[in-house]
Amino acid sequence: MSKDISDDFSESEKIYLNNASVSLMPSQSIDAMREFLVTYNSIGPDSNDSESFVFEKLQNVRKIIAKIISCHPEEVVLTQSTTDGINFVANGISFDKESNMIIRGMGHEHHANLFPWINLKEKISVKNLPIDENGFFKLDDLKSFIDKNTKLVSLSHALYNTGSIIPVEEVGKILHNKVPFFIDAAQTVGCIEDVDVSKIKCDFMSFNGSKWLCGPMGTGLFYCSKKSSGFLEPNTIGGESGIINDDSKLTFKELPDRFQTGFRNYVGIVGLESSARYLLNFGISNIHKKNQYLSDLLIDELSKIPNVILYGPGDRGDRTSIVSFNIKGLESQTIVDKLEKQNIVLAVREIMEKKIVRASPHFFNTESQILQVVDAIKKL
Repeated sequence: MSKDISDDFSESEKIYLNNASVSLMPSQSIDAMREFLVTYNSIGPDSNDSESFVFEKLQNVRKIIAKIISCHPEEVVLTQSTTDGINFVANGISFDKESNMIIRGMGHEHHANLFPWINLKEKISVKNLPIDENGFFKLDDLKSFIDKNTKLVSLSHALYNTGSIIPVEEVGKILHNKVPFFIDAAQTVGCIEDVDVSKIKCDFMSFNGSKWLCGPMGTGLFYCSKKSSGFLEPNTIGGESGIINDDSKLTFKELPDRFQTGFRNYVGIVGLESSARYLLNFGISNIHKKNQYLSDLLIDELSKIPNVILYGPGDRGDRTSIVSFNIKGLESQTIVDKLEKQNIVLAVREIMEKKIVRASPHFFNTESQILQVVDAIKKL
């Protein structure tokens, strides 16, 4: 097992297992943000020196994110959240009254990757793939749903409630050069290895910096492939994203500026770049292995406790480190509240209408912490 790096992340006494919501940041990233603010202030926030200083920071984060997901830096658009990227696609792609799109699971899906598509139902037909209890669908069902009017398929790469990893590479093979493909990767980038857009063959991907990438809140990333950028009409236009040509016509710039209207969260991007670099130095493959080890340990120990009900795939290759469970006779919120009073942070989520407790360990968590959590659950 890899070394204990918990001291790099927190001086708190809390055991934090809610990384699928918002992760802890490494101390070096907090220091980098502080250093940036001091320097930015000292050179003058709107000066010639600050312009080149900020430009370098933005380029750095695009380069490191491009390395993580295997794309070109200019295909990385900086946003505030996963939701921003989803709405770039939902509001930017061209539909007509005959159009349809395909999603998965409806009420089983995270609201951020459901509501923007449901909002289109007045304009287009939204087809819903049937799923099993873990959220998986049959590839043959997907194939049967596709027709000449299918303009988009939107899927989560991994599910926020069961941790199921959707076989997006298989989907990409089916859709490639036929139907535009969007992926919500909020639950995979930084959590599992090999999130590679060239292998997945997706056109668009959105994720944030504050979950598994261990960056600050208010940071997000939107991947838009060069070849597919023409599918999307930008939702907004500003001084950074538009240009007036010789015949006085206003047009959009090329990627990434095309979608980059008024982005100003420079300090957040500095923190994200530092965190992403920390993850790369540790090794994304090593992170995946550590996460699997911790979640396997948690599942194994919870399965020994009477009245504990576990949810999600049994095969470790089919899931992230998310572990969802309930205890017979106790409400999910009661469980979370009781544990938080003991400085253990989990979350209440839902699988359809069923409330569940979700634990989501990350690579800075330790075996000792997992065993402490199990011991606390035994005593509830």
